[in-house]
Amino acid sequence: MLKKIEAIIREDKVNDVMDGLSAIGIVGLSLFEVRGHGRQGGVQLVGRAGTYQVNLLPKIQINIVLNERNLEAAIEAILQSAYTGEPGDGIIFVTPVEDVIRIRTRERGTEAMNYPGDIDERKKK
Repeated sequence: MLKKIEAIIREDKVNDVMDGLSAIGIVGLSLFEVRGHGRQGGVQLVGRAGTYQVNLLPKIQINIVLNERNLEAAIEAILQSAYTGEPGDGIIFVTPVEDVIRIRTRERGTEAMNYPGDIDERKKK
């Protein structure tokens, strides 16, 4: 079964997370700039005009579709690389993916998700 990870992380941790995912063989992913807040509810900033509240903070959303057998390794890589211990580290959502179709080749399912040098190919060696 295929799963989709949506990880929303701090902007300054993107390179660390990308490196962590690459190290375990996660090749295909999408990255989006997003704004939002979670439990921390935003931050208070101090400027020349005084103190003001910023509720929607810049974050990065990383989307990965992968085989269920690689899910825990990818989650662990994100957890280790995105962690600071401070509020606002982020959140990971995991959802099932019903189907995937590669447009060029019309491959479906897990076959459509194979990349040269990816985590599955590394496990075969």
